[in-house]
Amino acid sequence: MQPIIDHIHITVENLERAEKFYDSFLPLLGFDLSLKEHDCVDEHDYHIVEYHSSSSSIGLVNCRTAFKAEKINRRKPGSLHHMAFRVNSPAKVDALYEQIKALGAPIVHAPQLYPEYCCDYYAFFFKDSEGIEYEIVSFAREQYFPKDL
Repeated sequence: MQPIIDHIHITVENLERAEKFYDSFLPLLGFDLSLKEHDCVDEHDYHIVEYHSSSSSIGLVNCRTAFKAEKINRRKPGSLHHMAFRVNSPAKVDALYEQIKALGAPIVHAPQLYPEYCCDYYAFFFKDSEGIEYEIVSFAREQYFPKDL
């Protein structure tokens, strides 16, 4: 069996601010803005913006009013520590680094080799408009995992 993540929903502090950032960020990774959807269930204080690609979806969900005063902490139980997107080459990592930096995203670590992860692990880390950390990485996964798993 090949595991496939179909969709991820991320709760954000400010849905409007996050939508502006993700409208610029996600197309760089192949998400199609013409497929973007909005939905809400007012009685549950639930509003979502969902972005789709051919292989997965990412949804941004508003923070419930009761939790507005809480700050993001990626080390809090149940929190997203970070999410990584794999690309096909170190050159693509570098190109996305320049594009994401141009969006004004705070860079946590510039592109570099991380041999402690594996010999060809090349990545950079940044934060979105809500302080959520992301990674763009390239490495040859196939050399570590046979195709039949």
